[in-house]
Amino acid sequence: MTLSYMPGFGNDFETETLPGSLPQGRNSPQRPAYGLYAEQLSGSPFTAPRGANERSWLYRIRPSVKHHRRFRRAEFPNWKTAPNMGDHELALGQYRWDPPPMPSEPTDFLQGMRTMTTAGDALGQSGMASHIYLANRSMTDDHFFNADAEMLVVAQTGRIRFVTEMGIIELVPGEIAVLPRGLMFRVEVPDGEARGYVCENYGAKFTLPNRGPIGANCLANPRDFKTPVAWFEDKETPCRIVVKWCGSFHVTEIGHSPLDVVAWHGNYAPYKYDLSTFSPVGAILFDHPDPSIFTVLTAPSGEEGTANVDFVIFPPRWLVAEDTFRPPWYHRNVMSEFMGLIRGRYDAKETGFVPGGMSLHNMMLAHGPDAEGFEKASRAELKPVKLEDTMAFMFETRFPQMLTRYAADLETLQEDYIDCWSRLKKRFNGTPEGDWS
Repeated sequence: MTLSYMPGFGNDFETETLPGSLPQGRNSPQRPAYGLYAEQLSGSPFTAPRGANERSWLYRIRPSVKHHRRFRRAEFPNWKTAPNMGDHELALGQYRWDPPPMPSEPTDFLQGMRTMTTAGDALGQSGMASHIYLANRSMTDDHFFNADAEMLVVAQTGRIRFVTEMGIIELVPGEIAVLPRGLMFRVEVPDGEARGYVCENYGAKFTLPNRGPIGANCLANPRDFKTPVAWFEDKETPCRIVVKWCGSFHVTEIGHSPLDVVAWHGNYAPYKYDLSTFSPVGAILFDHPDPSIFTVLTAPSGEEGTANVDFVIFPPRWLVAEDTFRPPWYHRNVMSEFMGLIRGRYDAKETGFVPGGMSLHNMMLAHGPDAEGFEKASRAELKPVKLEDTMAFMFETRFPQMLTRYAADLETLQEDYIDCWSRLKKRFNGTPEGDWS
């Protein structure tokens, strides 16, 4: 059972596992029911404007100060944090990768995190990182929270379950989850293995984009976002907590599960979204709109209209525009684009870009349809066509995305990707018709 959630809009929700465990009329009673502890988890400064002020009250078996015993350093060498400069010797370029192989050894979500790009500066709370995750083992008594960023998770193959201190979220391929900064959770892989993508957002929290002239409906609708109901475990066994803080990792050991929140209320919570519920809009006569019309969530920067990160999808949809080159046009962009494919084919790259794969087109580096896609779209009969069984996405940021050594050395890097444009012909011949022979 889940609750509707409007991310970033200040809505309050309440949920309890035991009757009367959620106080009524006050946040911090002198003696909460069931001997619980009241604790606030804040996702914004206390003095943030009402519409941007995010916090939740948690009523838990033990306060989280009991989680902070003596820490020691931990190493996750494939998980990088911005700034991460000069990590490799690969020259500038447009890049594409086939899916990376699943690890042969037991690997949980944290161990299987592989950073592809970093952008901005986590210490300055700006920018992001693009990761893939490869997991074939559940986290049983290990738990994690990220003090650097919120995490947007895109499931690509295999179910993945986030058992959080505020409830349980399970994703199937084609769904996403957003895990707020500081949220405690562990990750399970019910199908034995799972692969997907993660955007680690160091900056302002993801929210719904303004619709402008589109009006009140379409794109991602608030009612389709879901938060979990309260769930807890009262388990007194040795557990570990891993913390990511300013790009480094720290671990501590405690004698009980930290997932002991019996009730909570507020507006700072994890949530999930099924990408199939996105309602796309597009051109219904001619020309090709900007891809921003497919924005699901945006993390704003200090400059209006220029995102710290946009999460954009390219879902199934009808193409009906007349006298129009229908795939994405060739372009250069001030934004940097990391793309992934969840399923099917992407209409601008019908070969070479496969589910589980990735591409990177950095700021001001030209890109667009490959030669095969250009030829097909330029000669196609322009009748209504429905793109089906497809779902691509993009993490787009105002910052240049720096490749990691892992990405540069990944064996699935397509060395010949740049050649996909080599067969584009010169068609100018001085006549209005051009040379289409």
